[in-house]
Amino acid sequence: MAEEHRCQTPEGHRLCVNNCGFSGSSATMNLCSNCYGDLCLNQQQQQASTKSTVESSLSAASPPSSLEIESISSSSSTAEKQIPLIQTSTEQKQPPQRPNRCTVCRKRVGLTGFMCRCGTTFCGTHRYPEVHGCTFDFKSAGREEIAKANPLVIAAKLQKI
Repeated sequence: MAEEHRCQTPEGHRLCVNNCGFSGSSATMNLCSNCYGDLCLNQQQQQASTKSTVESSLSAASPPSSLEIESISSSSSTAEKQIPLIQTSTEQKQPPQRPNRCTVCRKRVGLTGFMCRCGTTFCGTHRYPEVHGCTFDFKSAGREEIAKANPLVIAAKLQKI
């Protein structure tokens, strides 16, 4: 009876199901950490690809007309049901791209471009307002900020007896 227990492998020392030579565990479906990580990565990629195909098929479908949207909204208000409307591609706007050149010297700035308060992008040498002839009024902007930060406090006048 003691000989039977020596031949059995302990619970924690199982080899990987993929026969890679490492030990697996029951928590990772009898796979080693490398094989389990690869399995999880493949599952995530498959889910992402199916999600992208579903989104592309939805965007390829024609959006509902305005009459259909009005009829859906009127029927949902009477029946008090909320029906989610399909978002069209015009509603999903991408953020505007920053210009990638200095407006003074036309030098490519890439990610290191400096946005001035006047709304333009400059390189490192033209980033200062004095150098590029900035049209932004810093003095009035500073006054407005100070006025907002420090509201006027006036005490109520006392009535004399």
